[in-house]
Amino acid sequence: MPAVTVDNPLTLPRVPVTDPALKDRPVVSLTTAPRGFEGEGFPVRRAFAGIDLRALDPFIMMDQMGEVEYAPGEPKGTPWHPHRGFETVTYIIDGIFEHADSHGGGGVITNGDTQWMTAGAGILHIEKPPEHLVMSGGLFHGLQLWVNLPSRLKMAEPRYQDLRSGQVGLATSPDGGALLRIISGELAGVQGPGETYTPSTLIHATIAPGAQITLPWRADYNALVYALSGDGQVGSGQGSRALASGQTAVFGSGDTITIAADPVQESRLSGFDVFILGGAPIREPVAAHGPFVMNAQAELVQAFEDYQAGRLGSIPAAHMSVDASTPDA
Repeated sequence: MPAVTVDNPLTLPRVPVTDPALKDRPVVSLTTAPRGFEGEGFPVRRAFAGIDLRALDPFIMMDQMGEVEYAPGEPKGTPWHPHRGFETVTYIIDGIFEHADSHGGGGVITNGDTQWMTAGAGILHIEKPPEHLVMSGGLFHGLQLWVNLPSRLKMAEPRYQDLRSGQVGLATSPDGGALLRIISGELAGVQGPGETYTPSTLIHATIAPGAQITLPWRADYNALVYALSGDGQVGSGQGSRALASGQTAVFGSGDTITIAADPVQESRLSGFDVFILGGAPIREPVAAHGPFVMNAQAELVQAFEDYQAGRLGSIPAAHMSVDASTPDA
């Protein structure tokens, strides 16, 4: 169950009914996210695996973390590792995660919170479950998204945004059949709290069984929808395509996005949960390896050399008991 809910969506601002003369974006591809493990061994689905970077631009990768019900002693995180040249967005749907970094950012994010970390010129950070969750076990579910930075901002000063669940912009569909949680960007006059170097909109939507929503979408943004849980349809008319949990839909050009939930969902689900995202393409060369995303191979080499020389920061003294690891995602 997503952490941010409302008793009556009809009390929220409503997305207006879209003009039928507008072009609804067609679905150009569907992919299924393979399963894997990240960090110290927590399960993920690689949401963007197999999708051309040109279709993802300005995004690089996204992992769905969990959904998993940990037994005592099982919760895992990531060791200390570096990043340069992009931003990480970690959104916790259910559960709890601790973050710390070499620039003094960090804290605990839980149940609908988001951390938005700009690695920029370089940073070390760690993400892990708190000790009490390791001891007790419990539910964990979230997303981590990598947002690229243009070349002029790749060496920007690192920063950390702590976005609490209560700050998330909330809206609904014209009939109240969908709850829209706006993390960044703007939709129907509702602004998300995330401050972005790269213009982008991130929305977590829960669509009630049998309901449909058509969202206005900036024509200069790309558009992707990832199914977190449940089953539904994307696109409209004869171009509608089935979308199941763990699949990503890439849309073509147009003015609106249509998503519908199947009438019957698993009994444990409140509806069809999807993550909707789009941004202004950067259209620059991408050289990515491990924890670094740059524009050229020589910049990658420099990033590894700077990390090995300690120029990306150091582990704060309060965290020195935690071993710094080799570069990881």
